[in-house]
Parts: sequence; C-alpha cells; structure tokens
Amino acid sequence: MHKKGFIHRDIKPENFLLGSTCTNSTIYIIDFGLSKNYIDSKTGRHINHRNNKKLIGTVRYASINTHLGVEQSRRDDIEGVVYALIYLLRGYLPWEGIPAKNKTEKYNKIMETKLESVPEILCKGIPVNIQLLLKYSLGLKFEQEPDYDHIRQLLFGIGDEYKFAFDGIYDWDKLKIPYKIDIKEDAKTKVVKEEELYDKHLNSGISISK
Repeated sequence: MHKKGFIHRDIKPENFLLGSTCTNSTIYIIDFGLSKNYIDSKTGRHINHRNNKKLIGTVRYASINTHLGVEQSRRDDIEGVVYALIYLLRGYLPWEGIPAKNKTEKYNKIMETKLESVPEILCKGIPVNIQLLLKYSLGLKFEQEPDYDHIRQLLFGIGDEYKFAFDGIYDWDKLKIPYKIDIKEDAKTKVVKEEELYDKHLNSGISISK
C-alpha cells in the first residue's frame, strides 16, 4: 500500500481480513475511507509536515504524533500496526477504558498514557521483537521510508523464537469446514452459507472433517 503512495490512517485489527478457501493464507487490508496519498500529486514529492491536524483514525491504535496533531505519514501506520499486535498478544492496551467526562478529555488522557508508556513495560510478557518494532516505529522521521525488510525480519524472528513452521499452514486451516456450496451461486449467497456452516459446526461441538 505504501509503495502505491498511500497511507491507511486507520490501522486496527478489524481492518485486516483473512481469505477463505483458496485464499486462506492471504491477509487483506480493508476500509480505505480515511486513506490519503502521502505523495503530492502536483510535485511528486512527499507531503509537507503540518501541525494542528485533527485526530483521524481509531484512537486506541493512533500514533503519538497523530495525538499531537502532526500530519500522518508512513511511520504512523507502522506504529498503529504495533499497537494492534500488542492488543492481539496481550488482549488489552493500558489506555483502554479510561474514564473521562467527554471525548476531548478522553483523547487527552489516552495521549498522556501513550506518552508515559515505556516500551519495556508495554510489551512485557510478549516477544521482545515487538518491543524492538515499537521502538523502531517511534524513531522514524516524518518523511522516512520504513525499512520493511527489517520489520519482516523482526516478525519472522518471533516465529523462529517460538519454533513456528513456515509451511503456509495456519491455525484456521486446521478447522476444515465442508464447503458444499453450488459454485454457480453468487458471491454474496456463498459467503452467507459458509458462515452458516461455520456457526452450525461450532455450536454442535463435534469434530469437523472435509
């Protein structure tokens, strides 16, 4: 996405989907309603650094610079991805559920909590490479291109640490759902029927085999 000249600006777990059947090893990113071109169409150069910008995106995963009103760039997407990973690994983020009288106060308290958060504490109990990735994202400059190879190496390092087999077979592949659906049916009908099958077998508590 970044290589196409766009930033997402609303990174969160809900905006990542897994393919089904023949594309079940593909992760899709969706919801580009807040996306923006970070390359100026007139000059062909990176957009300018600006301040006093309104917070755009989901506050839980928003970068610190986004809270501070700085124009978003590629670094903010990367930081958002790290917060999403921490949330998925720990099940919560320390700035969730902060009591506040109104949205402005809540956003300010969330920003303060993020600013006070120490990576070593925020990432306690999860792979150290997530902590390294957070520190890396926080150190990126506004126009700096993220080192995607370095990011991939950190993520693959987690797999090595936990001895994951990079064989293209994922946990969801092991749940074999009998897709007995007429291929002539339209895509919408097929999706509904697949979901019905999935819910039916989950609720039955029986072993599913293809």
